[in-house]
Amino acid sequence: MDAIRSLVRWNRTGVVVVTAMFLCCGRAWAAGADAACTPRFPLQVGQADGWLGADAAYSIPQPNGTDVWIFGDTLYGTRRVVRHNVPVMVHNTIGISTCGAGGRWRIRYFIRRDAQGNPVSFFHPQHPNTWYWALDGFRSGDSLWVTLLCIRPTDRSSAMGFATCGTDLAKIKVSGPAPLDWKIKYFPLVPDGAHAYPSASAVVVGRYAEIFALDELGARPLLASRISLSGLTDPQANLEYLARDGQWRKGFNPGNAKAILSPGISELSIRYHPRLKRWIAVMFDPHAFSSHILLRTAPSANGPWSAGKIIYTVPEMEPGDPRYDKDNFCYAAKEHPEFERGDLVFTYVCNTMAVPKLATETDIYFPRAVRMPMPAMASGDGSSAKP
Repeated sequence: MDAIRSLVRWNRTGVVVVTAMFLCCGRAWAAGADAACTPRFPLQVGQADGWLGADAAYSIPQPNGTDVWIFGDTLYGTRRVVRHNVPVMVHNTIGISTCGAGGRWRIRYFIRRDAQGNPVSFFHPQHPNTWYWALDGFRSGDSLWVTLLCIRPTDRSSAMGFATCGTDLAKIKVSGPAPLDWKIKYFPLVPDGAHAYPSASAVVVGRYAEIFALDELGARPLLASRISLSGLTDPQANLEYLARDGQWRKGFNPGNAKAILSPGISELSIRYHPRLKRWIAVMFDPHAFSSHILLRTAPSANGPWSAGKIIYTVPEMEPGDPRYDKDNFCYAAKEHPEFERGDLVFTYVCNTMAVPKLATETDIYFPRAVRMPMPAMASGDGSSAKP
């Protein structure tokens, strides 16, 4: 991940690579739908094809009170296994969480299988010799839409071993309680070669779904794109981008796009807080291998965004802390407002540069949730905030 939690994953040889480098209380507001619960992600060690850790961890609230969790590279099995420096994993899975009376948290993980019974990614790649990192999503009508960042392996002479290759959208027809039976339809969005792919965060703003993209070139800013909810049947044809002149233009042209947040990052949350009348972005400090999680605020999803305020330092990267390891790196910070009760809830993930450690160090590589007071800076005056 990069001066953005940009993209740190394992390449096809199993080597960890970095592809993009990576207060006190505010005013009270209404509790979120699941505020009685703080998310937890227990490993299923000893279970057949158990869920043994993952990253990403975007949450998408559903009308029935559950939350769909989108996970990236996912370890599975009865125990963690690393073979020839390659973890046993699939590239994406999902989970469904519920928050019952008295804060009874429950999450079920779902790993898809192919016709031969082998575990496979929940979202199937639609292009030869590629895979998806599933990221953020949004609900529209009775369907769930998820952004899919295309990843392809590069030749072995490449320092990173993989590269981004476009963005697609998955439309999930949510029907019934069995996610493995849900129907998925795939739509192309931005093809390979753009060097900026809408996927980093997604949110419904009025009559549009806004999807933010990290520009992989230059100062690496975050760019804004949108699709009208009525145009989701053909998202590529209805895609627009926010241009440098502040106008929405048809298509997606990163070279003429407005930098709404710079430097950006490949994973973050951008969410509106009605009672605060502010937009809040939670993200890792974009500088490579930072241990700091930042909060930024804005009156609009497209800015202007405040400077990043450090709200949390991850202990796994702090020398002297019992959880510190020199090989650790942490990323994937994002907020989950549905679990808040006037405070702030976010998750992050820590990984290791020493891949074999994943097999024995089961206290890393799964989302960790933090609940803390809402920083005072998040309140603002709300005078010009727009949902």
